[in-house]
Amino acid sequence: MPVTEPAPAKVNLALHVVGRRDDGFHLLHSLCVFTELADLVSAAPARKDRLHVSGPFATDLPNGRGNLVIRALEKFRVRFPDHLPEGIEIHLEKHLPIAAGLGGGSADAAAVLRVLARMSEQPVADSDIFALAATLGADVPMCLLSRPCEVTGIGENIAPLATFPQMHLVLVNPLEQVSTPDVFKRLSQKHNPPMPELPTQLDRAALLSLWLADTRNDLEAPAAELVPSIPPIVKALAATSGCVTARMSGSGATCFGLYGSAAAAHQAAHDLRERFSGYWVAATPLLGQ
Repeated sequence: MPVTEPAPAKVNLALHVVGRRDDGFHLLHSLCVFTELADLVSAAPARKDRLHVSGPFATDLPNGRGNLVIRALEKFRVRFPDHLPEGIEIHLEKHLPIAAGLGGGSADAAAVLRVLARMSEQPVADSDIFALAATLGADVPMCLLSRPCEVTGIGENIAPLATFPQMHLVLVNPLEQVSTPDVFKRLSQKHNPPMPELPTQLDRAALLSLWLADTRNDLEAPAAELVPSIPPIVKALAATSGCVTARMSGSGATCFGLYGSAAAAHQAAHDLRERFSGYWVAATPLLGQ
């Protein structure tokens, strides 16, 4: 029986670039949430290791070592050489667009680590899995957690939030892939103010809305230079009924609208599909605690 794990999309409700290290990595301050909308990873014992990719965005992904899923499996085998069957076949259902600012590759790798830990013939400590995740990329540890969190450093410092309101998102992507390094190259100011302090009890939609009003995504402007359709998408999301906040996620080009009810989100998604024919539009609840 295959072992299955979802790979939830990551959305940066706020993303402040607050500095740059000597090694070139940018320092961030971000509020990250995760959605019920997800890729799906499943794995089962096989004669040899292999990856099969299906789903709406399968053709956009490599299925060899260029895929973070394969690198996650390889690193797990090196770290825990006697824990897994001789071969593992991984099936990745790719429902999230590629290079879209949703942490899809990192989420897939994190889901693989969760699957392999469950398949392991010996117990694996959570601390060991998180340490392994950090070697795969800055976003992988937070995707391993997949719950609302405040993130600092280059993404390695993760503080889960004690409370978070039940909210819904509408995601819109113009189906244009964006290179994160290219976006950072266009960022003119790399030392910006951090996010305001988060409320101790962030448990109401109105409180979240007030807090978000004083935040931003510092990568939105440089990404819009590469993908001019981003500002019109954000404007259209902001104009939908019930939208609390609208902006771009991560390094783009996916934009989101935040809503207090499923009904408002689904109506907005319906309207936006009509307006942006050919774009990827999805409504989804956020994952809670």
